[in-house]
Amino acid sequence: MHIQMRNIGCRIAGTDILSGIDLDFPDGAMIALVGINGSGKSTLLRTLAGLRAPAEGTITIDGQDLYSLPPRARARTIAYVGQEETPPQDLLLGEMVSMGRIPHRSPWSLGEESDREVTLRALATVELAHAVDRRCDQLSGGERRRAMLARGLAQESTLLILDEPTNHLDIRHQIHLLETLRGLGCTVVAAMHDLTLAASHFDRVAVLHDGTLETCADAHDALSPATVARVFSVPATQLTDPATGRQHLVLGSDAAGIRPPTENHA
Repeated sequence: MHIQMRNIGCRIAGTDILSGIDLDFPDGAMIALVGINGSGKSTLLRTLAGLRAPAEGTITIDGQDLYSLPPRARARTIAYVGQEETPPQDLLLGEMVSMGRIPHRSPWSLGEESDREVTLRALATVELAHAVDRRCDQLSGGERRRAMLARGLAQESTLLILDEPTNHLDIRHQIHLLETLRGLGCTVVAAMHDLTLAASHFDRVAVLHDGTLETCADAHDALSPATVARVFSVPATQLTDPATGRQHLVLGSDAAGIRPPTENHA
């Protein structure tokens, strides 16, 4: 599946938020969307999800215009989990997560046994299978966040769009989630506040700045110290984990004094 955004412009209440955005999302890749607060990350994600039509430009999936797809077909292709979404309090967790199966059901269908299997698998993925029969109003903040992610996973779409997926999660669940997303095989586009997680867990990073796309490249190039300083106004140093080869970003005043390790040829 090949997804393209071409010359996308977004406007809210007559104010231009984004303009001239060109992005490609390779099949199966993980792309992080970063930028300061108010840079348009959520707006761009909602536009990509088909929830907000762009003021200008086109979005195509395998050459077909996104907004020409019937809603049910679009929902089978794209799953979106917003930043502030919370589960309905009066539903059981399993009932709420199974709502992600609606695009796959026939009209008026109450679901099949396979839907329950997918629901339980999605809950297990976010480590909430034990709470399948718990009311949503009994979940903690972090559990509610993971519950909404489970509903997105249950949708089994080829494009998963996440707005700040690690928000409200402790560090163990943040890393577990990102490693789980890596194994899904679908295309993942996520807005991220944490630049260190974006650098270490995503294939590509798209940086929004002043209403335009500053860059979209692999994490090492997209989050170069010069770009981080220009866009986020903080010093940064890039390090490579010698054991895993993963890129890590060190941020803040102490970063300026860190020198990347050099090979010892003695």
